[in-house]
Amino acid sequence: MVQLMKKAKAAISHKATAVKNTAAGLAFRSRHVLSQNAGDGYIDTAIKILIAVVLGALLLAGLYALFGETVLPTLTERIKEMFNYAG
Repeated sequence: MVQLMKKAKAAISHKATAVKNTAAGLAFRSRHVLSQNAGDGYIDTAIKILIAVVLGALLLAGLYALFGETVLPTLTERIKEMFNYAG
């Protein structure tokens, strides 16, 4: 019975040490990852996306103005002339 108790105590001690070492390793890795200051350039990526959106909006506005004032009136005029069978 005494041998069984010693074996159980040794096994529990071994498992407790293993858990403690695992927790310490995890804490060390977490601290190491959080203390790193290297990044993928998130700000640079955000600025690139913002520039692309602004340029796209400007291009779209320019095309809308071009089609709205120049192309569409002449297009509707040509269509009316094309279907004007009397004239």
